[in-house]
Amino acid sequence: MLALPGHPLLDKTALIGGCARLPLRCDAARLRAEVAALPATLWGTRGGRVGVHNAAQAIFLRGHAPAEGNLPIEPREPLAQLPYVREIITTLIPAPPLRCLLALLPPGAVIAPHIDQADYFSKTVRIHVPVVTHAQMWMYCGGRSYRMAEGEIWALNNSAMHGVWNAGEQPRTHLICDFLGSDALFDLLARAERDLGVDDAAVSERLFGAAAPARSAM
Repeated sequence: MLALPGHPLLDKTALIGGCARLPLRCDAARLRAEVAALPATLWGTRGGRVGVHNAAQAIFLRGHAPAEGNLPIEPREPLAQLPYVREIITTLIPAPPLRCLLALLPPGAVIAPHIDQADYFSKTVRIHVPVVTHAQMWMYCGGRSYRMAEGEIWALNNSAMHGVWNAGEQPRTHLICDFLGSDALFDLLARAERDLGVDDAAVSERLFGAAAPARSAM
C-alpha cells in the first residue's frame, strides 16, 4: 500500500463528519456527456480493485488500484479524453489530486460496509462527484445515509465505516478522487453542509445484511 511520508494524519471526523457537501458545484450536463463519450471498451472490468468493490466497474484516471502494487500516481490514458474532469480535479477542487477513478455501480448492487485503512487513506481527503445517479442511490457513512445529486461535490470520511447501495433500476457512476490536504480545501470543508444524512433502517439492514463489515481500499 502506498505510504505518504512527510504528510500529516487527518482527523476526518473533525474535518468531514460522515459525508459533507462542499460549497462548490460542477456542470452536471457537461460532466455526464463527457463521461458518456468514453469508448465502451474502457468499461467492463474492476480496474484492478478487489474485495468489497467487486460489484463495481472502474476506470482509473490517475494512479492504480492498491491491489496492483505500489505504482506511481500519475495520469492514465483515459484522463486525456476528459478535459472537464481534469478541470474539476486540478482547478475546481483546490488541492493536489492523487488517485482518481470513475466507478460504475450496477442496479441493485452493494458495496459492503468497510473502512479504508493504511497510511495513504489516513492522509488524504476523498471527494465524490456524481456523474450519473438517481433518487434510490444511497451512500452510507458513520451511521447515516446520504443522497448525492448530480452537480454536487461531496467529501466522504472513508476512515469511518461506509458502504453503498444502488437500490434503483439504473446504474450509478461517480468520479472519485483523493486529495492531499490544503488550506483552501480545509476552508471548503469548514463551510460544507454536514447534516444531510438520515437514519434509514432499510439502508442499514440491506448493507449490513449483505456482508460483515470489512477492511478494504479504493
